[in-house]
Amino acid sequence: MARILVIDDEDLARYAVRTILERAGHQVEEAEDGARGVARQREAPFDVVITDIIMPNREGIETIMDLRRDFPHTPVIAISGGGRVGPSDYLRMSVQLGARGALAKPFTPEELLEQVTTCLTAI
Repeated sequence: MARILVIDDEDLARYAVRTILERAGHQVEEAEDGARGVARQREAPFDVVITDIIMPNREGIETIMDLRRDFPHTPVIAISGGGRVGPSDYLRMSVQLGARGALAKPFTPEELLEQVTTCLTAI
């Protein structure tokens, strides 16, 4: 299966996404924020990157822009629970900036796996 990087500042969110993906047979690594996530991608590129939007140190929109610039063929899936603006606004912006998929939290395991499968078949 695929090597997937999950970037999210919430421990529980990373754990939930990791569990879903590992049960589907994927190898998963984690990063707590966008700066660490981009650094992990530079060390050993992943097949798919899943990133939250609202995070400290380097938020998701900036992370997506960095990944699109440096790793244009790596699919990125944006996830967001919102914040002051609704999640659909952040997710719409993330797709406009190059994310291949977007999911509003909370999402189902099936929705997540469908997004990952779509990204992997497009590689």
